[in-house]
Amino acid sequence: MVADKKDKRQKREEYRAAMRQEGASELPRKKFYRQRAHANPFSDHQLIYPPSPDHMDWSSLYPHYVVDAPQAQETLATETPVGQDLALVQPKRLTQDVEVADIGCGFGGLLVALAPTMPNTLILGLEIRVSVTQFVEDRIKALRAQSQEGLYRNASVLRANTMKFLPNFFRKAQLSKIFICFPDPHFKVRKHKQRIVSTTLNSEYAYVVRPGGVVYTITDVPDLHEWMVQHFEAHPSFERVSEEEQDADPCVHIMRTETEEGKKVERHKGQKHVALFRRLDDPVW
Repeated sequence: MVADKKDKRQKREEYRAAMRQEGASELPRKKFYRQRAHANPFSDHQLIYPPSPDHMDWSSLYPHYVVDAPQAQETLATETPVGQDLALVQPKRLTQDVEVADIGCGFGGLLVALAPTMPNTLILGLEIRVSVTQFVEDRIKALRAQSQEGLYRNASVLRANTMKFLPNFFRKAQLSKIFICFPDPHFKVRKHKQRIVSTTLNSEYAYVVRPGGVVYTITDVPDLHEWMVQHFEAHPSFERVSEEEQDADPCVHIMRTETEEGKKVERHKGQKHVALFRRLDDPVW
């Protein structure tokens, strides 16, 4: 039994190493990236995160959007104090900022569906599980290699714990959309504090979402749907989007049909509960 487990682990590692080779265009297979369905957001996951959004280097995630090197170096030369390391002072800059975040992106179904429909917008998936994040990385890399039109360059994934470090990655009013798709319901009352929607976390969403931006939520758990609606409606920075406007939003259709959890609910003839919340303008001081 021990030998079998070792063989499976070795096969997974060899497969992932092959997928990371330059130019690999084969789509990854999930069986080599299996991991527990849930992760405790309060545990120490040995994550790496920037001290502030200005210290975040996005160049490895969106290499096709990096500012031209000569221009970037010229800018750095004028801003860097003598004797300080350039890499520590100023990361490589992108031609535009990330504007859409998929919190708990899972295996990346929503990311790869949104990317071609929003080709001029940088989209980021945030996932806490190691193997799942690696799967999405390899999936996007393969899709980029397969695309003749240069698609999927605007999509990427990052391993992060958004319950702790969301403001470390995004500046105030940076995002136009946040997607929260089929989050862990945490049914037990003592675990409700682990839900991704709460009074405190909604204030962080209000911080990173610009006025007029939208938070999208979907779940197949009625109790969790009511919880999210209750907490967002109670927050002074959000208002619920009308059902007419919600049904007319093309992102809602993609969210319903393209996520892995959404497809699973569809196969089991389950019901999907959707609610959208718009970020209001800040009150005048």
